[in-house]
Amino acid sequence: MATAGNDSFIAEGMTPPQRILFPPEKICMVWQQRQSAGAGLRNVGNTCFLNAVLQCLTYTPPLANYLLSREHSQACRQQGFCMMCIMEAHVNKVLRSVSAILPLAVLRAFRFIGEHFQLGREEDAHDFLCCTVNAMQRACLSASNDLDISSQSTTIIHQIFGGFLRSRVICFSCKAISDSYEAFLDVPLDIKAASSLTAALEDFVTPEHLDGENCFQCSKCEKNVAATKRFTVHCAPKVLAVCLKRFDCFTAGKISKLVEYPEYLDLRPYMSQADGEPLLYSLYAVLVHSGVSCHGGHYFCYTKASNGLWYRMDDESVQLRSIDTVLRQQAYLLFYARCSDLRIGERASSSLAPSHAPSFLSPCVASSKQAGSVGPQGLTGRTKVTLGSRVRASEE
Repeated sequence: MATAGNDSFIAEGMTPPQRILFPPEKICMVWQQRQSAGAGLRNVGNTCFLNAVLQCLTYTPPLANYLLSREHSQACRQQGFCMMCIMEAHVNKVLRSVSAILPLAVLRAFRFIGEHFQLGREEDAHDFLCCTVNAMQRACLSASNDLDISSQSTTIIHQIFGGFLRSRVICFSCKAISDSYEAFLDVPLDIKAASSLTAALEDFVTPEHLDGENCFQCSKCEKNVAATKRFTVHCAPKVLAVCLKRFDCFTAGKISKLVEYPEYLDLRPYMSQADGEPLLYSLYAVLVHSGVSCHGGHYFCYTKASNGLWYRMDDESVQLRSIDTVLRQQAYLLFYARCSDLRIGERASSSLAPSHAPSFLSPCVASSKQAGSVGPQGLTGRTKVTLGSRVRASEE
């Protein structure tokens, strides 16, 4: 039985995996190489969304560590399209380049990442993130046939990005409790009534009343009854990707207000087991959309490099920024990495002097905690899986 406090690949109600595809102890949350930011990415026409997502993934420490080792390509036997091989080549090139590069391999694989994507058309960054992560997951499963769902959760991709939500329904009549679990690779949050990330998370876990046409069919009462339904994070991922839902699906309009988000996030209050030690995450990437609708505008991002400093990455441009600038953005996607030994309220300095950089070698551990997830077949319901110029110091 997997709970929020146990090391496990599975949630309650799932059988243990028959195979472990990637040893969890080999996933390292700490950067293995220390350096400044790598190259910017050239825009070939409305590809800013692609560039911004690729940069956020490039600076995801456990993923970058694995791709820099070239372990995947050395063992890969897949013919044709392999998103893991493409990302491995891309990350190695970006982090070892001085001038801006063209992400040609990713552009060539564009239609394989998502059939609905069209080059030259502005696409949604969140959609592209989800499709890219799913494509990497499929690549990790390509050499394995007829795997059970629990085993599919043991790829390196699902061990990094995957988690579980718990939906708990309580019948008002008989007080019976009904729990169900669903996987997530990111958490989409409604921000219409929220001024901060923590307020949006509070809204996310606030119980919903089921009554009237939305009654709950209680198996114990054997009738439709009023009930409450509450979502909580049951198994926390190593990397928490959050989408602040700024775009209206019907009008394409955008919620442009500023939503505050912290450098360090405690996920514990939103867990199924809310009591216990803080469950801390450290911000390492922020993807921003500027513009008035999802049909136009521009994407760029801020990422924290392995030297502990923050950089604004806007296509070819890579510029040093302070953490204060990073925290003032109109964020669309937020990326947090699981921490181990940071105290709540501790604030690491991201000043321009490297000697003042946070000790990023200590915040995140290489342990296998909270690696629960399932394969694409298990993603249902609320889950949305459907995740240049050289550096110069300046401030915005």
